[in-house]
Amino acid sequence: MLILSPPLQSQSFALWCQISRHSNSLLPFLEQKKKQSKTNNTPLFLRNHAHTKSTKNDIDFDFPNDFSSSPHNPRRDEKDYDKDPEFADILGSCLDDPLKARSKMEERLRRKKNKILQAKTGSAKPVKVNFNKFEFSNSYIWFEFYNAPLENDVSIICDTFRSWHIVGRLGGCNSMNMQLSQSTFEKRPNYDAIQGANVTPSTFYNIGDFEIQDNLARVWVDIGTTEPLLLDTLINALTQISSDYVGIKQLVFGGSEFENWKENLTSEYAGYSVHKI
Repeated sequence: MLILSPPLQSQSFALWCQISRHSNSLLPFLEQKKKQSKTNNTPLFLRNHAHTKSTKNDIDFDFPNDFSSSPHNPRRDEKDYDKDPEFADILGSCLDDPLKARSKMEERLRRKKNKILQAKTGSAKPVKVNFNKFEFSNSYIWFEFYNAPLENDVSIICDTFRSWHIVGRLGGCNSMNMQLSQSTFEKRPNYDAIQGANVTPSTFYNIGDFEIQDNLARVWVDIGTTEPLLLDTLINALTQISSDYVGIKQLVFGGSEFENWKENLTSEYAGYSVHKI
């Protein structure tokens, strides 16, 4: 029988405490190793993921499925149909009566097909230009489009008229001062500033709004002075617009009436709209 002396007994007791303390601290790690040894057949990336989630100080990146629809971050794909109650009614009847919803959608497309469906933006056919008792001081310029113009088409045409009016109002289209266009560029061109300053000014006085009725449109102008160059500039611009953006079937200068234009038609539902120049 082995009998330890008191000093040796105290040393052995301290050593036992240290071993016990380290054993307790290593216990979770040993248990984790045992669990891993039982799941060696699991793919490595799954074992690493499981080990990551089991660690106390790691962050769990498994966000809830409805995180994107929280009040602070609403879903981006949600639509607000308050501005189109007709479309909301069609969607609401899809589940209850699909045939009725289909019928409503077909009716909507049939009624708004000129604004929704359009085969192409421009037209390869040249614009037909006519003059009907045109007066430079008080006349309408009439349009007939192949299709009802879309919002972008109307914006382009209004910007063209606005630019045309500004250039004309500043005297930019004065055929009395065409020094460079009438000279040859075989040599360095020469501009006579005194001659340009003494030319009779040509001023574009006023222009009205751009009115639309389905595929017809008109704008009133008061050019003031008889200046054909202004008309040539506008026709050239509208010809390019017809080719690239919205097809213009014909352009008529002058006249108080045109085709099926209705003076008393002011309803937007019937296809009437007014746009500021």
